[in-house]
Amino acid sequence: MKKLLLILGVLALGASTSFSQIIVCKNGNISFFQETSVEDIDGRSTKLVSVIDTKTNIIAYKVEMTSFIFEKSLMQDHFNENYVESGKYPTTIFKGQINETIDWTKDGTYPITATGMLTMHGVTKTITEKGTLNIRNGEVTIHNVFTIKFTDYGVEIPSLLIKQLSDTVEVNINCVYVPLKK
Repeated sequence: MKKLLLILGVLALGASTSFSQIIVCKNGNISFFQETSVEDIDGRSTKLVSVIDTKTNIIAYKVEMTSFIFEKSLMQDHFNENYVESGKYPTTIFKGQINETIDWTKDGTYPITATGMLTMHGVTKTITEKGTLNIRNGEVTIHNVFTIKFTDYGVEIPSLLIKQLSDTVEVNINCVYVPLKK
């Protein structure tokens, strides 16, 4: 796990982090929900990894697609095999920048936006999403909810299901960060 964090950190933050405070979330929660006429689709993972460089406000998220759990195992199989093709595209990654100036030493609730590149299903798109960053007694948490369109990332919905499934899915992220121990 430490190697994964180090690799993600180097990828996302580059070489200019020698004087920065790196904070990490090793077990973030990510879920998505899609209401359908047949049954709701609700996937959840507690294996989201995230890194923030508090000096540069660079942020990165990574989740293994096979880590999403569904109420029904058949739904999980369909998700991994037929939709996101987890064998071919195992991870979803966001690398970006928090746009607002944050006083990382001061408790408070900060509305934030982050702009960056989201790579899913082999397709990379620039996105800007809103969230809330909280600092309380030195602990940093982030919560954000946003929507994505599967077709923007090359995820095809079978023609038999087009009337039952929406192309848009709501994604919910919650992370608690701690300083990276060197």
